[in-house]
Amino acid sequence: MVAQNNKYKILVVDDESSLREMLSILLRRENYQVEIAADGEAAFAKAQEINFDLIISDIQMPKMTGIELLRQLREHENDVTVLMITAFSSTEEAVEAMKLGAYDYITKPFKNDEIRLVIKKALEREKLQQENRQLKQQLGQRFSFQSLIGKSPAMAKLIALMERIAPSQANVLITGESGTGKELVAKALHQNSDRKKHPFVPINCGAIPENLLESELFGHEKGAFTGADKRKEGLFESADNGTLFLDEIGELPMGMQVKLLRVLQEREFRRVGGTKNIPLNIRLVAATNQDLIERISTGDFREDLFYRLNVVSIELPPLRSRLDDLQLLINKFYQRLTGKDEYNIQKSALELLLNYDWPGNVRELENLIERCVVLGESDQLTVDCLPDQIKKKSCNTYAGLCNLPDEGLDLDSWLADIEKTVLLQALEKSGGVRKKAAELLGINFRSIRYRLSKLGIGEEN
Repeated sequence: MVAQNNKYKILVVDDESSLREMLSILLRRENYQVEIAADGEAAFAKAQEINFDLIISDIQMPKMTGIELLRQLREHENDVTVLMITAFSSTEEAVEAMKLGAYDYITKPFKNDEIRLVIKKALEREKLQQENRQLKQQLGQRFSFQSLIGKSPAMAKLIALMERIAPSQANVLITGESGTGKELVAKALHQNSDRKKHPFVPINCGAIPENLLESELFGHEKGAFTGADKRKEGLFESADNGTLFLDEIGELPMGMQVKLLRVLQEREFRRVGGTKNIPLNIRLVAATNQDLIERISTGDFREDLFYRLNVVSIELPPLRSRLDDLQLLINKFYQRLTGKDEYNIQKSALELLLNYDWPGNVRELENLIERCVVLGESDQLTVDCLPDQIKKKSCNTYAGLCNLPDEGLDLDSWLADIEKTVLLQALEKSGGVRKKAAELLGINFRSIRYRLSKLGIGEEN
């Protein structure tokens, strides 16, 4: 215990020199790092310079009281743990200090063992708070706009739009294929808004059985239905002052669409079985991989609800339209799994990845990288670790051309067209450098020069 205590910094604040000295001696014997101050003003100045883990302060002091010291600390966003000391039998001032955020108070005179125990518990609380602050900081970094990986024009446009949207209170509808990262975008919007200190509550509208959905969303009162033996807070209520994320909004049953529309219009709701309207302060972000306009035309989605949700829209691009970001995404997932910065990719494997359609988008890529890290025999992503659907994709590129027409075809002309197409693609991928194009096709420079000449494609500059 003694070996750990030396990392804790404690500030003792009291206008009585004898008490300051007594506490300093006691705490240093416990191997804490101790600073002292004779009044609140001096203590506040020290707290501006040093990050203390605990401040032990008398309440009644000249110049600045302990309560005023606490108030000043909180106004300057210093959430250090504060323990108050009072010599009065009345605890009114101590209770006021607790309301302002003091951890606890102790009355004079006190026993050494008593204050040791209180200090130990206060520091344990401070340690938990520090861990919580670190987690929040990591969360903020993870869901910052900079964490949205990509340098492609599509991603640059998306991030610029999100930066404008995040500070507003407008409802947002996120559209995009499955696996494009709709919840990640919703969390980034929340984390970069003034609601970030309040809850982000995600709900998958398609994952909750219809008969339970209303109770899950709005909560219920005791006795509202069989099995409701106590009042339950719903997810809407849990998100109050924060952000409510309704994923797969297109799966919401028509009856619940009507109730959701009323909540958005009135900004209040009732628990199931309740009679009281409860005010609600949320920002709503919804997401779908469906075409809601089409669902409106078929009568499966309410048009008035759509316009309530679609105040601002964000369309996420599929991975196949932002392949410039593929290498960045691969390295990010690899770093997350292994702690290493860059994943070495075999050239033939990279070609297969670039030619794949990625129906599962970024989520599919993340799962693939995990597979390759687990199955790979080296620190390189090779063709061997790729699943069959990716390896077979390139083999099937011209599969449809192998269906011989009834009227037949000119084989030489057909093969020449395919050869020309592949040669031109190789030149495009290599930036017109024939030596690199030859390497992509597994042939030598003399061979590619001959083939291009035969097909009437001129020499490079």
